Amino acid sequence: MKKRLLLLFVIFVILFGFFKFFVNNDDMKPEDFKNSEPVMKIEKYFNGNVKAWGILQDRNGRVTRQFKANMLGKFENNMLTLNEEFFWKDGEEQKRIWKIKKIDEHNYIGTASDVVGEAKGYSYGSAFKFEYDLMIPIKGKNIKISFDDWIFKQDDKVAINRATLTKFGFKVGELTVVFQKD
Repeated sequence: MKKRLLLLFVIFVILFGFFKFFVNNDDMKPEDFKNSEPVMKIEKYFNGNVKAWGILQDRNGRVTRQFKANMLGKFENNMLTLNEEFFWKDGEEQKRIWKIKKIDEHNYIGTASDVVGEAKGYSYGSAFKFEYDLMIPIKGKNIKISFDDWIFKQDDKVAINRATLTKFGFKVGELTVVFQKD
């Protein structure tokens, strides 16, 4: 009986380790950055022209796509309207218009035509976290992918974005973007 319980315990530990490795890990919280600088307020940083360069990686870390982007933001009446134009190296072009409402000092809600429901944003210190589900066109179908998006302001001009992409809680890719404000 003891051997059977030990075997079940070992199986449980292995399965738990497997689950933790492949499922999105939410150990980092926006509040962890509350005293960090420079302060990232998206309504200020993305107000005006911003350029971006990024890479998309699969779950194994292999770079699958690269892009550059131009963004133009306008903030008025507690609403950031952010026009994004993506130019992928394979020739695909995409456009997205975000409407991001500032709720209070730390909280935001965003929408875009390919976002399912509302995106939730949190701003503390140098970090901005954005959580949302995005419809991604893959092989002629739209697939819902969850984004755990973090932007870290480096200085007045540069910010770095890291996003973990998941499906059913399992990591399917990562996105890394460097922003440069004009």
